[in-house]
Amino acid sequence: MVNNASVILSIVERFSPDFAQRSVTRARVSPDPCLPARLPTTGFLQREAEQNAPKAVLRQLRRSPTPPSPTTEYHDATEDTQPHAGRRGSVSSESDQTSPTRSLFTISRSQPSGGWKEPQPFEVFRAVERKDIMFLMEVRDRAFPLLLRKTGDATPLLHAMRIGQSHRDVAIILLGAFSRWINHLEDSEIGLPRTRVILKALRTNLKLGIDYGLYKSQSDLVASFMQTLVMSEGEKWIRAQVSSVSLALRSGNAGKPVSTAEAAVRKFATKELSKADAIAALEDYVANATTDLLLLGAWAIALESIEGEPIPVYYFARDDRVFKSFMDRVNTHQATIRRTLSRRLKWQFRVLQNVLEGRNTTYRRKVEIVTEELDDGDGV
Repeated sequence: MVNNASVILSIVERFSPDFAQRSVTRARVSPDPCLPARLPTTGFLQREAEQNAPKAVLRQLRRSPTPPSPTTEYHDATEDTQPHAGRRGSVSSESDQTSPTRSLFTISRSQPSGGWKEPQPFEVFRAVERKDIMFLMEVRDRAFPLLLRKTGDATPLLHAMRIGQSHRDVAIILLGAFSRWINHLEDSEIGLPRTRVILKALRTNLKLGIDYGLYKSQSDLVASFMQTLVMSEGEKWIRAQVSSVSLALRSGNAGKPVSTAEAAVRKFATKELSKADAIAALEDYVANATTDLLLLGAWAIALESIEGEPIPVYYFARDDRVFKSFMDRVNTHQATIRRTLSRRLKWQFRVLQNVLEGRNTTYRRKVEIVTEELDDGDGV
């Protein structure tokens, strides 16, 4: 198709100049396509929600008063006469019935059955040399202290490490048995002299594993060592740090309670662990211990105003035992807490409860969220 517009315009200009001035040809618009922006992916939205939702909840907690309870009157009337009514079963009461450690101790102290005879130390060393894992596991279940006993100048773990790389897997299995014993240790057994002796021997063996670099293959080795150290000799240190964190919590955000707790744990770990990469492997333990110090410190302040039970210090940095114990006590004394505690402490209670509850978020992430609120936030 031919465009004759120019010819027609020239004719019009020739016969009607005024008309030509009135009619102006439009400039051709250049193509400029516009594409809509791509919507974010579901994964991106999920990450944003997980990151921002806790912050929004905490901002709302800071602005809102302590929520009233529908059972306030009931608790007010019954708290003095029935202080333990409605309390959820604590960790210790639940573990008394079905604790693997109780059965472990029972088996160790009971008479041998089915032809079992407690082996001699040389038999344990021979099992290490032969990589007789089944025998070592049977010793773990029936006579655990034999795995820690020093004979001559070596323990079974040290003997396996001295043999060399070929027996590294045996050493890792022994370390796993040590960690298992710590994790299943009963609350009622911790104060016994026999348990103290085992904890001391465990600490020595675990430190050997760290010095030999086995923590690179056994991820929870360093944490188990720190747990053993705290359980055997760390009670005085815990009480001192709880006092420091309590003072920081009283000062609000200016006291930097989260930073105070984390710095104390890191200083303690650095003192006991000389290897920098071993300390780096301790991050989960540091985060767990930091949150526990905050909970212990907050509850220590509350005990100045209410008559309640302290949280056992041997729960310290053992998963969520301190948090469960904290929530048991808060639920038991919630009426008194609403009446007597300061506005700031009640807000700190709500922050700790909302952030630390659940296991879907790592302890390190929980510490970051609590830091943003209790250290860097606007405060109450």
